[in-house]
Amino acid sequence: MRLGLNLGYWGTTGTDDLESMVTLSREADRQGYAVAWLAEAYGSDIPSLAGYLAAHTPQMGWGSAIMQIPARTPAMTAMTAATLDRITGGKFHLGLGVSGPQVSEGWHGVRFNDPLGRTREYVEIIRAAFARKNVEHEGKHFQLPLPDGPGKALRLLLLPERPNVPIYLASIGPKNLQLTGEIADGWLGIFVSPEYVGEQLAAILAGRQKAGHDDLAGFDVAASVSVSVDDDLDVAADRLRANAALYIGGMGSRDKNFYNKLAVRMGFEQEAGTVQDLYLQRQHREAAAAVPRDFIDQTSLIGPRDRIAQRLHRYAEAGVTTINVAPVGDTLEDRLATLVLMREVLDGEGLAD
Repeated sequence: MRLGLNLGYWGTTGTDDLESMVTLSREADRQGYAVAWLAEAYGSDIPSLAGYLAAHTPQMGWGSAIMQIPARTPAMTAMTAATLDRITGGKFHLGLGVSGPQVSEGWHGVRFNDPLGRTREYVEIIRAAFARKNVEHEGKHFQLPLPDGPGKALRLLLLPERPNVPIYLASIGPKNLQLTGEIADGWLGIFVSPEYVGEQLAAILAGRQKAGHDDLAGFDVAASVSVSVDDDLDVAADRLRANAALYIGGMGSRDKNFYNKLAVRMGFEQEAGTVQDLYLQRQHREAAAAVPRDFIDQTSLIGPRDRIAQRLHRYAEAGVTTINVAPVGDTLEDRLATLVLMREVLDGEGLAD
């Protein structure tokens, strides 16, 4: 496996300032992390931060986890990815996702209909742009050029450093996982459990086979994993409860919360319902307390060093190829120490790629 750093959104690293993101990025770069990932919702955007932070990390790659499909035209995304690939010296990873109905329709004004079809067309247009073809596309969601105007098929003027910038999809449902295997180079997984990921990888493999690949060789299974180090498991788990409750309970409406449905498929149906009920009633502390420790334990690395090392082996055995570390601690120094610990554990356990 290789290590990545999951920085999330600007404002969620624990100190709510840009300098802490720089400090974490520099430490990950010194520790030989392969890539750092940034997120966006309806606050900070990824490209601005990636361009700024990349200037502080001469070795490490950068990735979007994720750039929202409804936020940009596919041509704009191709331009942005090509620019960031040049800025990073050929080390940009383009992660894409459809977001959810509340953000897509409420913030971007884009209908959340046929997300799989929209994603397929979006990726096709981006790949055509990367290949420096005259971009022409006639689909359900995108038509380039428009058929009833003066537009002409154009080529991307600035080529990326590499002819094929790797494209990742952040997918959760079975059909989206299959599409990921079919059209993408990697998967950005959230709440990945070694005990459950086999089912998800089976869907991805089905997509790979549809595209003519026999296995997952060359496909990056990138799992975002929160790491909370403490000898007391309850203390370690408690640091992660609020974030888990936000996703399971509040990241979407009652009927359209993909993370809640994932928890249900993982066997936490009753608990996921309770967390959602409490969260939607604005009882956020109670919702966090209702998140089962077993769910946190399955989808995170918690506890002392030796226990984290044991669980890291389970991720490797399950087929994860990149561990994107989201370091959680009470101080910035704690999070920096976690980055160092993960490097030492990966090397010491013989798991480093």
